[in-house]
Amino acid sequence: MLRNLIASLVMTLALTAPATGIAADIWPVFSTEATHFSRDGKPYQIVSGAIHFQRIPREYWKDRLQKARALGLNTVETYVFWNLVEPQRGEFDFHGDNDVAAFVREAAAQGLNVILRPGPYVCAEWEAGGYPAWLFAEPGMRARSRDPRFLAASDAYLKAVADQVRPLLNGNGGPIIAVQVENEYGSYDDDRAYMRANRDLFVQAGFDKALLFTSDGADMLANGTLPDTLAVVNFAPGEAKSAFGKLEKFQPGRPRMVGEYWAGWFDHWGKPHANTNAKQQAEELEWMLRQGHSVNLYMFIGGTSFGFMNGANFQGNPSDHYAPQTTSYDYDAALDEAGRPTPKFALFRDAIARATGVRPPPLPTPIRFAALPEVALGESASLWDNLPAPVAGETPLPMEVHGQDYGYILYRTTITGPRKGELYLGEVRDYARVYLDRKPIGSVERRLQQVSLALDVPAGKHTLDVLVENSGRINYGPRLADGRAGLVDPVLLDGERLLGWQTFPLPMRSPDTLRGWTTAKVEGPAFHRGTLRIAAPADVWLDLAAFGKGFAWANGRNLGRHWNIGPQRTLYFPAPWQRQGDNQVVVFDLDSIDAASIRGSPEPLWSAAD
Repeated sequence: MLRNLIASLVMTLALTAPATGIAADIWPVFSTEATHFSRDGKPYQIVSGAIHFQRIPREYWKDRLQKARALGLNTVETYVFWNLVEPQRGEFDFHGDNDVAAFVREAAAQGLNVILRPGPYVCAEWEAGGYPAWLFAEPGMRARSRDPRFLAASDAYLKAVADQVRPLLNGNGGPIIAVQVENEYGSYDDDRAYMRANRDLFVQAGFDKALLFTSDGADMLANGTLPDTLAVVNFAPGEAKSAFGKLEKFQPGRPRMVGEYWAGWFDHWGKPHANTNAKQQAEELEWMLRQGHSVNLYMFIGGTSFGFMNGANFQGNPSDHYAPQTTSYDYDAALDEAGRPTPKFALFRDAIARATGVRPPPLPTPIRFAALPEVALGESASLWDNLPAPVAGETPLPMEVHGQDYGYILYRTTITGPRKGELYLGEVRDYARVYLDRKPIGSVERRLQQVSLALDVPAGKHTLDVLVENSGRINYGPRLADGRAGLVDPVLLDGERLLGWQTFPLPMRSPDTLRGWTTAKVEGPAFHRGTLRIAAPADVWLDLAAFGKGFAWANGRNLGRHWNIGPQRTLYFPAPWQRQGDNQVVVFDLDSIDAASIRGSPEPLWSAAD
């Protein structure tokens, strides 16, 4: 009793003041009672926002969480990305930006509950929906199924996450009030036995010390839920009344919550930058809160899919196709990619305050942003001079067979001409540039549903190179289960199979071992290097308008992809990753670049998509 009285007093203070430093071992007890949530025995309304801690530099977690409080939120929701915490099977990394326990403790220090969504599948427009690449190296193994190998891998992962957060679960006195079982399974399949097996893994790991729940679209509830597990519903703006009506009919007499209210949207390469209706969303948010419904804004802040961590959509219907997402996960959210309040922030804050009657604390001190003058990347190094030792084989094989997870992979064979015909590459995973004797012939894009190009080989022996980029494994839809990257089909020339290949894995982990730098112009795929001189670190976006398609490192960190088809034109370079003085930038590009240069912008830049 005394513990509950102390906890109630502390939480009352937490809801009316900035960071309070609340200790996790006195966090109020959270539960459900009939149609509402309860904390400390009193009715409780969750006002939450999604923030993926692994998409934000650790040094900025406190800033983003303080801004969540300033919006009027009492809870934050976050995913854990499996592929980042277990990059190699059995090797777990919960350090740095992967430190889920540290993030939860920081949220608690700001007076925020936490909703944890550890997957194993997360969607999130994240590479393979969070599944690690090594899963797809298992011959015949099917992800997101009752395949014993998949369930065993999921079990090991969930137990590793549980070991990190066990003391922070609400049943153990911590701030994690709820944990999601799976994610939108109803949109994928309807195997109730799989859902039961998956839930059992959560219980065995100890996650049932918090409220377990599922979340699905309103029309998919029957496929993705379990009778003994709370269901919440996900929907787009304009659908609140209909979706909550369906949830009440499907699960009467239980708390009503939107697990994902899509208050924004993500970007695909080659499409316009998202620009959603903030006024409509604010009005609907206020309506939901006034009805007593609990809400989770998806997203409160999107952040960045740094490196090669963007995903791709592929619904699987005849009219659908592979659609990779951008590195920026700005999401047109209440905070922009770098954590600055957008006009949507004020609309949402005022709506929440009117509906709840709670006045939020002020915003923290703004973070500095800067512009940087244009700098030439005066040194270049050819990709052809930086190939690793090849692996010989009769046919091209996917990345995963070679133990590779992300990046690029080069396939090479010798052709004797004259020969002419269609070079068939099959379903390329995901973008291929084709070269004959290092001269570009063309490209084949999965995004454009291309499988071949014309090839005319002169007399004599010639080297055929197929350079393939993994542009992001599918994160949503039935094609998710086959996450192989690279070439996955036989390569044919005029209907005849080409054999005798050399394969060069190019995971692009670091620029430190690159060789052959020159100040002369380099044709073809190459690395371009230069120095940014920064007097005082400040957040900046690097403008890569001078380049075609590739990615960039800054001080050895992979900032993500660039592509001149738009809409993203800049890459976010946060101040914590900068140095006072010289900062090395290396840009890899598939195109021949006439004048490699970059500049720094204090604002993100978006181009009109092709």
